[in-house]
Amino acid sequence: MTEPVTEPCKPVEGAITRVFALLGKRWTGLIVAVLMEHPVHFADLHRAIPGISERMLSDRLTELGAARLVVREVDEGPPLRVSYRLTEAGEALELALTELAGWAERHLPEVDRTTASSAC
Repeated sequence: MTEPVTEPCKPVEGAITRVFALLGKRWTGLIVAVLMEHPVHFADLHRAIPGISERMLSDRLTELGAARLVVREVDEGPPLRVSYRLTEAGEALELALTELAGWAERHLPEVDRTTASSAC
């Protein structure tokens, strides 16, 4: 057995902390992934992510907007419709998300939702 290193661990860098503080929140990555395709109306975005509440979707979109990754656009209509699109900074996440998805395909087994037990 290999002995553990006795040196202290170096602190996590600020940049990676900021990334996971935002994208590590539940639903955030899924929202960005849906928006990678094209701008989406709120209701369509809600339907594209099973299990997310409208309130949580709204909160996460607000956070992504504050981080300048998503822009909210209002079509006065009638009817009034709100859509969301990625900014240039949001679109720049595509390569990273593609790499993460590929890593997950290779290293994370898919969970069979019909037989998986719930922790709740």
